[in-house]
Amino acid sequence: MTLLAAPRRRRTVQSSDLSRHAKDVFAAAEQEPLEVTRRDGAPLVLTTKERSDEDEAVLDIAAELIAAVTVNEELPLHERLAIPYPWIGMLSREDQRQFAREIVEVARGSFALRQPRRLLLEMQAWRNSAEAIAAGWGSVEPEPLARPVVVEKP
Repeated sequence: MTLLAAPRRRRTVQSSDLSRHAKDVFAAAEQEPLEVTRRDGAPLVLTTKERSDEDEAVLDIAAELIAAVTVNEELPLHERLAIPYPWIGMLSREDQRQFAREIVEVARGSFALRQPRRLLLEMQAWRNSAEAIAAGWGSVEPEPLARPVVVEKP
């Protein structure tokens, strides 16, 4: 049995509300996307630029994941993901495999629950790790201080 996601319900406002109560409508749109109905055209969705940019970033990741999963299947997934995301080459082989497993699991869960921000956070966390490794973090054992450093309370 397949469970389908519930249809997305958006709060709806009329275009006349937008002109009469712009401040309130804009404040509501900062919290969640609003459907703006119009008498003379198709409904529009009002949202923040940040949310719109996140939606585009999620679609880009989804397209890359679909391509990696479906193309050249004789290669391991982590090697296929290294094509759109060459920075994973900074990770150890085991971390590359873990990245491949986790990013697909998080993508599936995020899309199923309509919470795409989780996918963006996961991707950024892995990229941050690769950047830290590339910058040399973790490659040298830290030297202990000869004497403890006393600091004031923040």
